[in-house]
Amino acid sequence: MPPATSGALASTRSTSSPPTTAPPYLAPYFAAKAAEDSLAVSYAAELARFGIETTIVVPGSFTTGTNHSAHAGHAADEAVAAAYEGRYAGLMEQVGARLAELSPPDADPTEVARQIVAAVDAPRGSRPYRVHIDPAGDGAEEVYDVGDRVRREFYDRIGLVDLLTPRTG
Repeated sequence: MPPATSGALASTRSTSSPPTTAPPYLAPYFAAKAAEDSLAVSYAAELARFGIETTIVVPGSFTTGTNHSAHAGHAADEAVAAAYEGRYAGLMEQVGARLAELSPPDADPTEVARQIVAAVDAPRGSRPYRVHIDPAGDGAEEVYDVGDRVRREFYDRIGLVDLLTPRTG
């Protein structure tokens, strides 16, 4: 099959990717999200010369309507769990409750799906590189903005600026 010469790729990441807001006990989740974001950024550059546009959708913390952190934070080894609980009693519950307090009551996780559809349906050449849906405002958008700016500047310095914009023909 010949390579595609146009298209749209929507990739869903998380505001958990930058190392700025990682609460205790969620390191594996945050590390996985950071790795996924690195892949999405790399794929965007790799697909640019094929004319494929990438949109990275970055949802924040939606603590209602999802299974937000339902299985996070507890060691399987009972002795390890007990040692942590002795020093950090109830911390995961505190983190969950405080995250829920940050999120507005009308935060709707289906907005993420709407943003994906909008990005894919957008006319060629007008698709956003990143879309942030972060009702809690955890600061990740600012971190991504800096990282994306540095990436653009670096690609310019090494003569690969064409990888930042998909080819159109």
